[in-house]
Amino acid sequence: MKKSLLAACVAALLLSQVGMAATQINSEKHAIKVEKVTDGLAHPWGMTFLPDGRLLVTERSGNLRYVGLDGKVSQPIQGVPKVRAYGQGGLLDVQIDPEFRRNQTIYLSFSEPSENGKDSSTAVASATLDGDKLTNVKVIFSANPKIDSAYHFGSRLIFDRQGNLFVTLGDRGSRRDDAQTLDTHLGKVVRIQTDGSVPADNPYIDKGYAMPEVWSFGHRNLQGAALNPVTGELWTHEHGPQGGDEINIARAGKNYGWPVITYGEEYGGGKIGSTVKDGLEQPLYYWVPSIAPSGMTFYTGNSFSHWQGNLLVGSLKFSQLVRLELEGEKVSHEERLDIGQRVRDVEQGPDGAIYLLTDQPNGELLRLSPAK
Repeated sequence: MKKSLLAACVAALLLSQVGMAATQINSEKHAIKVEKVTDGLAHPWGMTFLPDGRLLVTERSGNLRYVGLDGKVSQPIQGVPKVRAYGQGGLLDVQIDPEFRRNQTIYLSFSEPSENGKDSSTAVASATLDGDKLTNVKVIFSANPKIDSAYHFGSRLIFDRQGNLFVTLGDRGSRRDDAQTLDTHLGKVVRIQTDGSVPADNPYIDKGYAMPEVWSFGHRNLQGAALNPVTGELWTHEHGPQGGDEINIARAGKNYGWPVITYGEEYGGGKIGSTVKDGLEQPLYYWVPSIAPSGMTFYTGNSFSHWQGNLLVGSLKFSQLVRLELEGEKVSHEERLDIGQRVRDVEQGPDGAIYLLTDQPNGELLRLSPAK
C-alpha cells in the first residue's frame, strides 16, 4: 500500500474511533474539542505512534502498554528492562526506530539501577517489539556516573535526519556543577547511533577529557525535545530553578550555561550565578515564573491550519498546553490553553490531532481536534 493511501486510511480509522464525551476550549485561532480517549494510566510519561495507529505509552512505574485510539489499554508488555521507579525516575520516554516497519525496533529511556540498587542513572535500551513482549533487549547507553538521587533524569529521545539518536539528560539535582564539565553525562544532550556507538561527527569524539557521546552541555533537566521540521535542528526545553525554564536550540559543542547563568533563583531565595556571560548561550525563550515544561512538538498537520509551524509545550505546573508562534528562531507570540491537568507529553497524531498525556496516578490520554 502506498504511503499516502496508508496515511489516509490510518487517519480515517483514528477519526472514526474516538467518540468519547468532549468539552470545548477556545484558543485565539481555533475552537478546540477536547476528548478523553482513555484513563487509568499510572503516571504516563512518554508516547509514540505506531504505523497501525496505536500508541506505545510508558508508565513511570515501569510498564509499557499499547493504547488504542478506541480507548483500549493493553496489559503490560513483557520484557521491559528493570527500572528504579523512585522520585522522578522510572520508565521515561519511548521512540520507534526510523526503520520500524522493517525491524520492529523501539527505544526506551529509563532510570537504570546500579548493582547495589541504591544508585541510578538514565539509560537507553533498544528492543524488538514482538506482540505482547520485548525481545533482543539491549542497553545501548548508560549515563555516567550513577548516583543516589531521585531527581533530574531528563529524558526525551529524538532521532535526527541521519538516523542518530539524541538523548536529553538532567543534572540529577545534587550534581549541578557537573553540567559544566565534559567528563560526565550529567546535564548534557548526548548523541549516539542505534547500536550505542558514537557518530564520527560528534563534537568531542576525539577529546580525551570529554565523554564522546556529548553533543551539548550546561543543561539542568531537559524534559522536552523536538526536531525542527524546516531546519532539522534539535530544539529542547528544560526546567529552571524557581523560574528560568528555557527553550534552546541544542547545537554541537555549545554550552547553555547552567548553573553559571540562569534566569531562575534558589528555591529558598537567592541568586544563582548571573544571567549573561561571554561564551555561554542565551536561551531562545524563557519563562519566569516557571511553567514546569514537559513534552514538546512542532505542529505540522492540517487540522489546526492556523497553528502550522507552531511549537506546542506541555505545562505541569499550570496544567496547560502552551502554544508558541515562531518567526525563524524567535518566539513572536505565546498563548496558554487551560487543560485542567498536568500535561506530561505532547504528540501530533497521524490524523492531525494533538494528543496529550496527563501526569497523575489516574493519568489520561486526551485528544485535541478542531470543534465543528
